[in-house]
Amino acid sequence: MADCAPMPPPDPSAPPQQPSDATLLAAYAMGQAQAFEHLYARHQAGLYRFVRRLLGTALAAQADEVFQDVWMRVLQSAAGWQADGAASFRTWLYTLAHHRAVDMLRKSGRELSIDAGSEDAHGFEPEGTAAWAQWPAADGPAAEDQVFWRAAGQRLLDCLDQLPAAQRAAFLLHHEEGLALDQLAAKLELGFETLKSRLRYAMSKLRTCMGAYLPPAP
Repeated sequence: MADCAPMPPPDPSAPPQQPSDATLLAAYAMGQAQAFEHLYARHQAGLYRFVRRLLGTALAAQADEVFQDVWMRVLQSAAGWQADGAASFRTWLYTLAHHRAVDMLRKSGRELSIDAGSEDAHGFEPEGTAAWAQWPAADGPAAEDQVFWRAAGQRLLDCLDQLPAAQRAAFLLHHEEGLALDQLAAKLELGFETLKSRLRYAMSKLRTCMGAYLPPAP
């Protein structure tokens, strides 16, 4: 029998493998407080940005409350949480944030708007979001033009703020999480056609609002 080749020694220059979110949450549930600190540091910036965009400028002052409530829910549920199929901790975290933001919108009297008829979403496909990956426009200023990027970023925030809350929530969850439409519909407890309608209207309004900052529609 041929001798097995020896295992190569570990590369000391390679970055250490980071524990998964699920591993960190399980470690916290077992009493390792530092594990939660790592989990929080990993997600706090993106989650806070997501909450701010969901609430819009009118409820920006409530973003801290929603953000803190979400993390409190994570702490309270840590011991019983387990991955649900393809759903990750991050998906669960952002779904919690969405539900809490909806509650805040309802309390403020800014209930989610009624969607246009789902028949208007005919022909919508997830690939329709590809234009956002090409931002800024190909014939616009070079990517290194920081003035352009700042202006485009602010314009996007302004455009998101103009969307009805239901459309803004669907759009942000779709782009933050990258979930398939059937998964996102289940998370939002929406019919598939209703979700397609929300996304189509959101993207149409954002494209119009962003104007020259986006490439032309195919």
